[in-house]
Amino acid sequence: MARVAVIGGGISGLGTALMLGRRGHAVTLFEQDARQAGDDPHQDFFHWPRPRIPQAVQPHSLLAPVRTVLRAEVPDVYADLLARGAREYHDFDWFDEHPPHRPGDEELVTLRTRRIVLEAALTAAVRREPTVEVRRGRRVDALTVEEGRPARVTGVRVGGDSHRADLVVDASGRRSPVPAWLVAAGCRPPVVESHRTGLAYLCRWYRLRADGPRDPGRVKNGSAAPFAFAGVFPSDNDTFAVNLVLSTGDPTRGALTDPAVFEAVARLFPASAAWLDLAPEPQSAVLAMAGLDNRWTSLVDDDGPVVTGLVNAGDSLIHTNPTSGHGVSFGLRAAQYLAAHADETAADPAGYHAWTAQALRPWFDAQVTADRVNGERLAESAPLTDRRAAAVAACAFEDPVVMRARAQVRHLVRPAQDAYGTDEVDRHVTAWLAGRPDFEPEHDGPTRDQWDALVAGRAVPAPRRPETTTAAGVPAPTARAVLSP
Repeated sequence: MARVAVIGGGISGLGTALMLGRRGHAVTLFEQDARQAGDDPHQDFFHWPRPRIPQAVQPHSLLAPVRTVLRAEVPDVYADLLARGAREYHDFDWFDEHPPHRPGDEELVTLRTRRIVLEAALTAAVRREPTVEVRRGRRVDALTVEEGRPARVTGVRVGGDSHRADLVVDASGRRSPVPAWLVAAGCRPPVVESHRTGLAYLCRWYRLRADGPRDPGRVKNGSAAPFAFAGVFPSDNDTFAVNLVLSTGDPTRGALTDPAVFEAVARLFPASAAWLDLAPEPQSAVLAMAGLDNRWTSLVDDDGPVVTGLVNAGDSLIHTNPTSGHGVSFGLRAAQYLAAHADETAADPAGYHAWTAQALRPWFDAQVTADRVNGERLAESAPLTDRRAAAVAACAFEDPVVMRARAQVRHLVRPAQDAYGTDEVDRHVTAWLAGRPDFEPEHDGPTRDQWDALVAGRAVPAPRRPETTTAAGVPAPTARAVLSP
């Protein structure tokens, strides 16, 4: 069994430490923050300043891999997560009845919860694990490295102390100091690929009133304008977030940090208007996040691993912009792999690097491509022009076959070209279009003039209403292409 040092006590670090410990490895986790997630998610979420982790207070939807890994590796954590208020939502729940089951459908489940709830469940489990020692308030300062071809990491330095390990896992996040430490130790530099997204995020948290309405009805969780996206993230314990995404270069971005302006603008979108019409209680200020990259940090180059005895996981390895919500899934999948292959990874990390390239890298590349397209579209306020693509997006909410393909892409089960590229999906979309000869792609959000006038305080428009639906959940006659989170 290996001695493992984990740098970083976020979700990836906690998950890695716990899964390794459950396999019998001796794990020491180092986290520089002395505070840990506890039993009061409201207090922790809204009153724990975490400037190094801006995504901690942004909305999350935990995708199928999170549920799959937790149920397989740490089912007690999954049960605790549900007990703390996380809710399961199957993509087929949009329809009144699920379609006939196909293998794999059971996995297409989102966990609706704030990040802090998962963090608290993992923290509680790690505290109970006798093979895991957590050293909070202890910042790792450097690696201990033995010369060689390649060099080997033999542990970490914390203050004046050294801690030896057979394997060090860097789970310290997107601002990881480890690449700089490797260069300072004379190792070959990691290969870093970074793409600026050009997207800005603003969100505000709300809680449904105990004596108020509980459900907006059948409403899509996403709406779009040519220059902005709006989304709603239903979450745990009656909380939800309204989220706006726009270009970092948008001249109105700063004004949206005013809660009154943010809420008025959010009411221009059907998705967020429907939830705000429930008269929820605001729980936060407007929380902004920008300056995001899609970044892949590889500890292997053309000559092989740049170092042995060390691997990276979570955002230290792969950081993608949060639009698609991939981060927690990637982190826990890497933790699962490491738990199953710790001894061989400690001896030679080549297998782990090959696995990350095969299992995670394609999703990174797809996110880079999607962000480039979306960034350009938002910056240019580009209209929708691809009728077929818009039809696929709209058809998914009326046709379970297309919804299944959409869910498989969203939950990292199949790449888009495979899920949407089947003859069956093609037939269903073609039939859907044939029944709507007048269908044209259009956004369901505001025009630029409406947005700018509202931000400037020149108009206060009435809230937009979402599409009405028939009893079967089929939108009434006007069909639109709507981007949903």
